[in-house]
Amino acid sequence: MGQVAVVAKLTAAEGKTEELKAVIADLVSAVRDGEPDTLVYATAQDGEDPAVFWFYELYGSPESAAAHAGGSALAEAGGRMAGLLGGRPEIHRMTPVAAKGLPG
Repeated sequence: MGQVAVVAKLTAAEGKTEELKAVIADLVSAVRDGEPDTLVYATAQDGEDPAVFWFYELYGSPESAAAHAGGSALAEAGGRMAGLLGGRPEIHRMTPVAAKGLPG
């Protein structure tokens, strides 16, 4: 099987943007340090709505995507995000087709 890409959208609850941003930064650090087959794990704050955070994730295999989804970094961050989100995360899983600048 090939690589797996994910785009996810998280929206902060009213007044919780900076707290959510701090949890996201810790999550990205934990993934960077503890998930070697997570090839890209990047987040950005929306330019029009600063309460919205977009993630782009690229995994080397379906197994590494599943390991992330069930891993300790995401579980710990999920617990810390309780009360910080303004709704359910939107998650879209995809199969990469072509890219510039990404491992492949």
